[in-house]
Amino acid sequence: MDLGIRGKTALVCASSKGLGRGCAEALAEAGVDLVMNARGAEALEAAAAEIRAAHGVRVTTVAADVTTDAGRAEVLAAAGAVDILVTNAGGPPPGMWSDWTRDDFIRALDANMLTPIALMTALLPGMIDRGWGRVVNITSQSVKAPIAQLGLSNAARTGLTGYVAGTSRQVAPFGVTINNLLPGIHDTDRATALDGGVVKAQGISMDAARTQRMATIPARRYGTSAEFGAACAFLCSAHAGFIVGQNILLDGGATNATL
Repeated sequence: MDLGIRGKTALVCASSKGLGRGCAEALAEAGVDLVMNARGAEALEAAAAEIRAAHGVRVTTVAADVTTDAGRAEVLAAAGAVDILVTNAGGPPPGMWSDWTRDDFIRALDANMLTPIALMTALLPGMIDRGWGRVVNITSQSVKAPIAQLGLSNAARTGLTGYVAGTSRQVAPFGVTINNLLPGIHDTDRATALDGGVVKAQGISMDAARTQRMATIPARRYGTSAEFGAACAFLCSAHAGFIVGQNILLDGGATNATL
């Protein structure tokens, strides 16, 4: 399917690997020029080179921590007038309610709620002026069904979800859509880190931890970055203009809910 976005420009955060990389790849395949951001310059440049070679699109890289004011300013200056924004940041560490301090919550809010909001605040006016824009926020299945050990993520990402619910309806009349993608467990570094926690807590092997987690997923496997990226690219496409303010699960059926 032609997504109808060839020649547009997208800013994709945390896109050197994992789900962000999957989104960047899928957008590039659709002919979208990219501004790729990540903290690690080496991995970022390697990913950008591979995408340029595979898809022939223009790729600008900005190695910066987008969760900081300085990093965000650098990314936005390089991005300029983008048509598509994909926000993404690693989730805060797991733990127990009794472990977390106010500073822990502030860090989680800065990374997973306030940073996406700041990026939208900066880029939505230009999209509105041009009469077209797409925003996709990578959040988590935990906004539909909380995960006990991920309380910091539950809180921050749910706050972002509430913000998007209202804001998406305000910008929709101008041809701009905002939606959220809610990943479950995908085969990324984040999954490896979470499974490593199970290995440590239960004294089992990594294979056993993965098998144990897969058994909780109706699809009986982890998701892939490629299929996640394809979903993101569709939400960014010319065909998705009537999808507004939605929270779309990509979790293999792991979230047990009727709606």
